[in-house]
Amino acid sequence: MKNDVLVIGAGGAGLVSALHAHYNGAKVKIITKEYPTRSQTCMAQGGINAVLSHAKDDTIDEHIKNTLKSAHGLADEEMVKFMCKEAPHAISWLDSIGVPFSRTQDGKIAQRRLGGASGSRACYAQDYTGLKILHTLYDQVLACGIEILNERFLLDIITDESGVSGVSVLNIRNSEVEVYESSAVILATGGYSKIYDKQTTNSKSSTGDGIATAMRCGVKCIDMEFVQFHPTAMKNSAVLISESARGEGGFLLNSKGERFTNELAPRDEVARAIDEQIKKGENIFLDIRHLGEKFINEELPQERKLSLLYENIDPVNELIPIKPVAHYSMGGIEVDKDSQTNIAGLFAVGECANHKVHGANRLGGNSLLELVVFGREAGKNASEYSKKKDIKLDISKEDIKQNEFLAKIDSFSNEIDFYQQKALVGELFYKKVGIIRAKKELEEAQKMIKNIKDKIPQMGVNDKSKIYNTNLIEFLEFINMLDICEVVIEGALKRDVSCGAHFRVDV
Repeated sequence: MKNDVLVIGAGGAGLVSALHAHYNGAKVKIITKEYPTRSQTCMAQGGINAVLSHAKDDTIDEHIKNTLKSAHGLADEEMVKFMCKEAPHAISWLDSIGVPFSRTQDGKIAQRRLGGASGSRACYAQDYTGLKILHTLYDQVLACGIEILNERFLLDIITDESGVSGVSVLNIRNSEVEVYESSAVILATGGYSKIYDKQTTNSKSSTGDGIATAMRCGVKCIDMEFVQFHPTAMKNSAVLISESARGEGGFLLNSKGERFTNELAPRDEVARAIDEQIKKGENIFLDIRHLGEKFINEELPQERKLSLLYENIDPVNELIPIKPVAHYSMGGIEVDKDSQTNIAGLFAVGECANHKVHGANRLGGNSLLELVVFGREAGKNASEYSKKKDIKLDISKEDIKQNEFLAKIDSFSNEIDFYQQKALVGELFYKKVGIIRAKKELEEAQKMIKNIKDKIPQMGVNDKSKIYNTNLIEFLEFINMLDICEVVIEGALKRDVSCGAHFRVDV
C-alpha cells in the first residue's frame, strides 16, 4: 500500500512534519536510521527563540534584525520575516501539546538571552529544551498512531518523470533492502558535522546521509561550506556546554583568568576569539561558579551533570575547560518557500535543508524555531501535494541504484581500514576546513579527500553477517561523508571572502 507522505528522519523536524501532514489528512509513515529519542534535537539545550506578547525589551523586528545580522547578509529576508513572525505561534503550539517550559513566578514562559540576541527571547525548559520538545513530539506522534519504522538506512530516493515516487532503505536488523512508495517524501535527516569526527558536538549519526543521497539524484544543495563551530564544547570529550550557560551570565576566561571576548557575541565571533587564544598557548575555561549552586541546579542542571560525567569537573566550584568544535551545518538542500526541492514531491526540512534563514552563521535559539515553523509548512505542503499525485505501484528492488553498489562491496579488498581513514578525515577537516581557512590548506584537503575516495575499493567491511551489521552501515555512512566533504571544500574554495562561519585568512 502506498503512503501519502513518507518522512525520512525522526528528530524534531521529522516529527513536526509528520504531525502536520497527519493533521492535514495524509497517511504518514516515518522511516528513521536511529530511534527518535536519540535524535540530535536533544542537543539543542539553550532555548527556542520567540518574541512573546509579554516581552518588555524585545520586538519581532529586533528578532528579524538579529537573525539577518548574524547571517552576514546571506539569508533571505522574506523567509526570515516569516519565521520570526510565526515564532509566537510555534511556542503557543508547543505549549498546547505539553512541552514543559520553565516558568516565571507569575506562570509565564521563562526566557533567556542567547548569543547575538538583543533581548531575552529564548524560551527554555531548564537546559533540556530540545530533549523535552523532542519527547513531547514523540508522545504526540504515538498518540496519533503514526507508524514509525526504526533502524532503516536510506539508500535511494526513487524518482520518475513526474517527480519522487518513494525511497529504498537498508533494514539494519537483517540487511534486507526495502522499498516504500509514496506520493511525497520529506527529508528530515539532519546535518553533517560528523565529518569532523571527534571534533564535534554531534552524535555518530550526523553523517549527512539525506543530503548525500539527495545529491545523487540531482537535488541542488547550497552554502555547504558554512559549518558553525560552537564556542563551548568540553575540551577532552567535545560534549556540548549549552550557550545558556553564557546566557545566564557565564564568563570565558583564559589561563591568566582574563575575559577576552564578549561572551554573547554571535557564535562565529566567539569561536574565533577562543581559537586565537588557544593558538597563543592559552587554555580556555567557562566559569559559572559565581552563579551559585542553587541556580546551577535549578537552571543549568544538565551542564553540571555533563561536566561531572565527562570531565570530572564540578562547575559549582571549578572552571570547565572548553574548546570550539563543529556543531551545526547551515548549508544543505535548497528548498523553496513551500519546503520543496527542485524535484517535484520531494521536500526537506530541519538541518539537512537550507531555508535561507541562517545564512553564514545561525543565531542561537533559531534551530529549534526553524524545525517547528518549517516542519509545519513541510508537512502541510507535502500532504497537499500528495492529494494531487498518484503513483504506480510497480517499483522493484532491481530498480534501486544502490543495490549494484551493495553487491560490489563484497568484492572490495578490505586492505585499508576505513575507520582509520574516517579519523584522518576528521582531523584533516578540523585543521584545514575548520574555524580558520586558507586556499592552500583547502586545496590540500581537497586532494586528500579525492585520494581517499579513489581508494574506496581497497576498503570494505570485515563483518559479512546479515544481522545488525553496523560495520556495513558505518562504511556506507563514510562514503556519504566523503561526498559531503567534497562539496564543503568546493564551496569553501569558491567563496574567496570571509563570511560568518567561513573565515578566510588569505583574502
